[in-house]
Amino acid sequence: MAVDYAVIVVYLAGMLVMGWWGMRRAKSKAEFLVAGRRLGPWMYSGTMAAIVLGGASTIGGVGLGYQYGLSGAWMVLTIGLGLLALSVFFSARIARLKVYTVSEMLDLRYGGRAGIISGVVMWAYTLMLAVTSTIAYATIFDVLFDVNRTVAIVLGGAIVVAYSTLGGMWSITLTDMVQFVVKTIGVLLLLLPIAVVKAGGFGEMKAQLPTEYFDPLGIGGETIFTYVLIYTFGMLIGQDIWQRVFTARSDRTARWGGTVAGTYCLVYAIAGAVIGTAAKVMYPNLASADAAFATIVKDELPVGVRGLVLAAALAAVMSTSSGALIACATVANNDIWSRLRGAVVRDGGSGEPHDEIRGNRAFILIMGIAVILIAIALNDVVQALTVAYNLLVGGLLVPILGGLLWRRGTAAGALSAVCVGGVAVVGLMAYYGILANQPIYYGLLSSLAVYVVVSLATPPTDAAVLAAWRERVAGRESSPSGV
Repeated sequence: MAVDYAVIVVYLAGMLVMGWWGMRRAKSKAEFLVAGRRLGPWMYSGTMAAIVLGGASTIGGVGLGYQYGLSGAWMVLTIGLGLLALSVFFSARIARLKVYTVSEMLDLRYGGRAGIISGVVMWAYTLMLAVTSTIAYATIFDVLFDVNRTVAIVLGGAIVVAYSTLGGMWSITLTDMVQFVVKTIGVLLLLLPIAVVKAGGFGEMKAQLPTEYFDPLGIGGETIFTYVLIYTFGMLIGQDIWQRVFTARSDRTARWGGTVAGTYCLVYAIAGAVIGTAAKVMYPNLASADAAFATIVKDELPVGVRGLVLAAALAAVMSTSSGALIACATVANNDIWSRLRGAVVRDGGSGEPHDEIRGNRAFILIMGIAVILIAIALNDVVQALTVAYNLLVGGLLVPILGGLLWRRGTAAGALSAVCVGGVAVVGLMAYYGILANQPIYYGLLSSLAVYVVVSLATPPTDAAVLAAWRERVAGRESSPSGV
């Protein structure tokens, strides 16, 4: 394993070097939070693909392939479809807003009264997303170094917190590009063909496994529908995804770069399912489907290649973890703390200017430590991820898409939808169970009903607010200073 260890150590050291390099470039708030809004198509596509394809898509995607066969690709396929929909239909408008958070968009659209509540919901989502990614370090470092769970989480989490805190989005962008390349080589170009060959080829795989393993809908229609609701729609509204859209240097970059990234996700989905199916042939009696990835890597790959593929898995986890971490910190600072701080200033507190980069850097460090501590305390990745996406989609999907698509939507309708949808999802998860389908179904329906009814029952949004919104979406209004 000495060669494999060397590959991993070089990779981890490279991440810290990228963090230092990013720190030298992040000289303003826009540079620190959205990479100066100047990423071109190549870097934009790579970093967008890196953030959406994390540990759940890699280790979990292979695990679903092990459990269900080719239809196990559906979870990651719905992520790719959501990214394609975002890129084709919404990304240009989102990029032209020149904001930093989803809540700022809601304030612009509804007149400045939706921010803190929506910010709290988005903060909870990004926090849990960062936690689930951090938990995944335990699996990878256990295979690498045979260390206990807590040490693995602290080691992986500390590296991500370090480079994210140093350079913000520039550090994360640079590391994500490296991670994208490593992931492409490790999973698509090495692990996929090696797994198929080791399993005896597709003919042998078909001969060894039940026919339902090759049924595209074998995982079940209801499960696929739930994946669409949670992941496809989640891609449309998540702060971690929008913050990457804000980094694009033009509408065209956001649209076409995102389309390339979405297409890449579809290929990655199929690859993960095929690898999992091959693992089922080689290891039919694994205790856990999620162990399929680590088992096939540890037992079937040659020295050096094994290290690179494990680095690819680490890259997948780190890219999502760092993206969720900066999103969590941005929401906490800009949507919650800054608004509360503004209220203190208006009530007679100190109004002295403060260093915005230093403030955002401090929030990344604080949120990073919190994420590591929560990850140590929690065990179930799937449950934590489900809570995150249920809160996001149930609470924020309707007011965000309603604001983009329906002129009659009002601030009262948006706030009611956030509150009712969020409370309904939490209550229904407590009643039916976290992994049940009903919470997201009924929570989303209740949010939609309340949004429509309250919007129609309250006065329309002020004409001046809507006019300013249309100018901003069209890109004809100058952005606020500092962005």
